[in-house]
Amino acid sequence: PGKRLEHQGIKIEFVGQILYYDRGNHHEFVSLVKDLARPGEITQSQTFDFEFTHVEKYESYTGQNFVFVLQILPSCYVIRRLNDISKEMDIVVHTLSTYPELNSSIKMEVGIEDCLHIEFEYHLKDVIHMEIDIIKRETTGTGPSVYHENDTIAKYEIMDGAPVRGESIPIRLFLAGYDLTPTMRDINKKFSVRYYLNLVLIDEEERRYFKQQRNRSPSGSESVFTCIIII
Repeated sequence: PGKRLEHQGIKIEFVGQILYYDRGNHHEFVSLVKDLARPGEITQSQTFDFEFTHVEKYESYTGQNFVFVLQILPSCYVIRRLNDISKEMDIVVHTLSTYPELNSSIKMEVGIEDCLHIEFEYHLKDVIHMEIDIIKRETTGTGPSVYHENDTIAKYEIMDGAPVRGESIPIRLFLAGYDLTPTMRDINKKFSVRYYLNLVLIDEEERRYFKQQRNRSPSGSESVFTCIIII
């Protein structure tokens, strides 16, 4: 107040970036600029309205391998003869959605295809341990340069000892205590975040058998993964 600021224009820039931790670089998927004021002077506090339209509403995400952010970068800069005045600000985007009250159940059969299933039944008598994991997989890059990063979110012991043939094991995994993100599919063709249920069986000779199924990440504090394991 009481001071006069001459300028050559005021602009605001909107930038969306994917920042990679290990590579020290970033991918810019959107960059928009708007003029807020023509050259002139400011003698008192002023408010400028602005709006950026036709912007992809991707959800912000912080992962193991990268950060996906939308930025007003800088939020505003005043152009002057000698040096510009600028201010940066990060913003977080959260997409609101509606979800069904009940998630449909997931059925997983032990074994893949008939030949493996028959052989697996033969060794099933010697099974001494069964566990189920929730795995988050981040995928970045495309083609030959694709990179996967797996993170085990939760691990549960389902069985200790030999199972009974024909037995069904119902499982409910409550997710309120875990920091889960929405499932993201090919965001800007640069990265994906997907969740998997991974079933592991271990026999007496320490041989490990796996069955994995991809699932969408449920949302909400009362969300659960429900599955039935059929022996």
